[in-house]
Amino acid sequence: MLPDKVNLDLSLIAARLEGLEETIIYKLLDRAQFCLNARIYEPGKSGFLGEERRSLFEIRLRMQEQMDAQFGRFMVPEERPFTGELPPSRRSVSLPDTGLRLEKYDVVNLCGPIMAAYRDLLRRLCPAGDDGQYGSGVEHDVYALQAIGRRVHYGALYVGESKFRDDPGKFSALVDKNDSSALLAALTRQEVENAIIARVRVKAAAIQAQANKIVRQIIDPEIIVAFYRDAVIPLTKEGEVLYLKNRKR
Repeated sequence: MLPDKVNLDLSLIAARLEGLEETIIYKLLDRAQFCLNARIYEPGKSGFLGEERRSLFEIRLRMQEQMDAQFGRFMVPEERPFTGELPPSRRSVSLPDTGLRLEKYDVVNLCGPIMAAYRDLLRRLCPAGDDGQYGSGVEHDVYALQAIGRRVHYGALYVGESKFRDDPGKFSALVDKNDSSALLAALTRQEVENAIIARVRVKAAAIQAQANKIVRQIIDPEIIVAFYRDAVIPLTKEGEVLYLKNRKR
């Protein structure tokens, strides 16, 4: 089988997305072990001299992405940066044929709404208050955000291309009409979404079942389920629409 056919096999894509959902659950549970610590999101309170305009969270995220960029992370289609003006890769990176049909991967970039959804989630995910664990808080924020971003963009790109190839006539016609609502409806598989949500619920509970409650915060699985249902899945489909509208013919 040709490499692009392997990449675009919908059952394999679904399996990879399932693996990514486990990563997201773990990362969110790790962040939930620390208080909200609102101070880390306030500009001028980072503790960094000369950084009056940025928060500790913003500084940590930018430094992480600057390093990642130099290692070539953002040359991978599903790895979209949350910050701009990053240095070029210092590595020579050669990627196999993805089968994707985009001139520039960044035309499908949902980082803004992912960030907004994540920041909104924190108020429900983390205990209220301030435990002083600022460095740990922003470290886990960055890892959680990157995992969510990877999942959303991977689904948007590869599911979008795979579904197009299943019925190119239908999707080409909808793109020609510039009918985003009809595209969204055509991309939606409600039974698949229901299965994902049910699986996330089971995993979020199972992962915590053996946790030592003396040292671990136990999070209501419905908080993570709601985030998946109301943010991860809709943003992935929004990305699929963007992909199809920008896909090279």
